Amino acid sequence: MLAYILRRILASIPLLIGISIVSFIIIQLPPGDFATTYEQQLISQANMSPKDAAKAADGYRALYGLDKPVWQQYLIWIKGIVTEGKFGYSFAYKKDVGELIAERLPRTLFLALSAHFISTFFGLIIGIYSATHKYSLGDNLATVLAFIGTAVPRFFLALVLVYLMVVEWNYPYIGRYTSPQFAFQPMSMDKFVDILRYAWPVIIIAGLGGIARNMRVMRGNLLDNLNAQYVTTARAKGLRENTVIYKHAVPNALHPIIMYQGTVLPYMIQGELEAAIVLNMPTLAPMFYSSLAIQDIYVSGGFLMIYAILLVAGNLIADILLAIVDPRIRFGMSANVSAPG
Repeated sequence: MLAYILRRILASIPLLIGISIVSFIIIQLPPGDFATTYEQQLISQANMSPKDAAKAADGYRALYGLDKPVWQQYLIWIKGIVTEGKFGYSFAYKKDVGELIAERLPRTLFLALSAHFISTFFGLIIGIYSATHKYSLGDNLATVLAFIGTAVPRFFLALVLVYLMVVEWNYPYIGRYTSPQFAFQPMSMDKFVDILRYAWPVIIIAGLGGIARNMRVMRGNLLDNLNAQYVTTARAKGLRENTVIYKHAVPNALHPIIMYQGTVLPYMIQGELEAAIVLNMPTLAPMFYSSLAIQDIYVSGGFLMIYAILLVAGNLIADILLAIVDPRIRFGMSANVSAPG
């Protein structure tokens, strides 16, 4: 097992390097750079002549290395990440990107992990119920709701929820992560409750798609296992139906759900991104969106790198969990590791 984990970690290094190269090239594709935005601001806000603004923008490019070729900018950026742990300088926020990420990443992870917990817990429960009550009214209703949850865009759900909260409910907790009195206080139960007052719309919106997917996957796999020969044998031995379902069929039906955990956190962060932008939550999502709009390249690149690291780490964790749950995979890995040649 240890050799397998080390091999997977080593294999993820070139993958992350490749992702960083592709990400940096993509964020450089739009014409212009942040100095172009800076030049337009000087003309429109400072009433500077186009000639003087262009000269100031050229000086800005030389100061921050934006006049260098893309490959040199990438090497400088990746060197700072590897040697100093710095993700570059944010032109818009006037501070290190690592500080911005460290400030907002815990909020993003809290919302994404909360949405993941809700989607997994309720998705499994509904999926087990649907499989054990096949074609019943509850199963048909859950199936319809799952298709709706999968098909409706999350940003649209966020817009509908914002309308209801503002117009219909006069809800006061919108657009913040905590109340001002809790902003700089350490975590406590009162602060946690206060965070939930603001965060629950994002958690629900991000988790709805996961509930629908987990429900459909669990239902399909559990139905397959309930029709398998080992389940028929267990029933023929006189085991109780609940024992057959929850001790034999459900654990085997969990394998695709466990494998899905490798991509679930980035998926939830994507859902959090859509909802947080609409609700204007102070997480990574609005910052990433604005950085793309104004070409604050190191903020965009830092977010994409964090996203890639979470994806790779999630897949590694999912493989380990699957090996723990399924002895066949664990023994198979041991055989492969110990085999000569």
